[in-house]
Amino acid sequence: MGSAILLGLLDALDEIKIGDKPTWNFTACTKTERSSVALIETLGHHAKQVQVLHGQNMEALREADIVILGVKPYLAKGILTKPGVGPSLAGKLVISLMAGVPVDEVQGLILSAAKESAHTDTYVVKVIPTIAARYRQSMTLIERSSPPLPQHHEDLVTSLFNLIGSVKVLEPDLMDVGSVLVTSCLATLTVPLDGLLDGSVIEGLPRRDAMELMSQGIAGLGVLLKHGGHPAMLRESISSPRGVTIQTLLSVERENTRVTFTDALLRGTQHLQKMRSKAEAPQSSEKDVL
Repeated sequence: MGSAILLGLLDALDEIKIGDKPTWNFTACTKTERSSVALIETLGHHAKQVQVLHGQNMEALREADIVILGVKPYLAKGILTKPGVGPSLAGKLVISLMAGVPVDEVQGLILSAAKESAHTDTYVVKVIPTIAARYRQSMTLIERSSPPLPQHHEDLVTSLFNLIGSVKVLEPDLMDVGSVLVTSCLATLTVPLDGLLDGSVIEGLPRRDAMELMSQGIAGLGVLLKHGGHPAMLRESISSPRGVTIQTLLSVERENTRVTFTDALLRGTQHLQKMRSKAEAPQSSEKDVL
């Protein structure tokens, strides 16, 4: 996710007129040298615009004004409680990409480790982008902060993620279902798409051609939905008497596919809720809660 966001931002900034281009200094942190080398290769011509470090989190945190925390949720506690991390983050804006980890927990870990620091006004905001950020087509969710972030921080976060797609602000109690809808369900939807591709190949259409046709069809569907087209109305408008579309829809409905996808979203949302509940509950052991 980190590399997708970084590449999307770099591409977006390249399109801004030189005279209007903001001054951004990017530092990317990886755990190993191998990951660092791979990231530099991935960045391609953008590599000269990014300082890539491995095993040097503290150096990056000390120098940063804004920190995007894009680690696996179960690693959060170990990273944020390391000596020196709290003071390095104190007084800064931290953007957490960790679904299922409450903002209060992230902020609490930072502040508890930063007691010796004179700065206690660390601001944490949860942001959930998608991997489509790489091509600036992310549907990014921003959790509404309570209390609100300072206006300049809100504007900065919104502007930053608008560069890589669209932004939607949600209340905290809707972030779980929203996160599953825009992220995990993207993976879920690849299953029926794979089935359509397989069927096309069986009927003689080369997979590459089928992928081209289907991807553009999906892009068109997205535009129709974005402009207010309801799924049911779209199905109705496409289906004609004795036509092929109604035959394909009938096949799908016979398999209770609609309920399958409903259950998929519910199970994903419930899993995130359980993760959050464990994170918020008092801990009686040193075991990871995620």
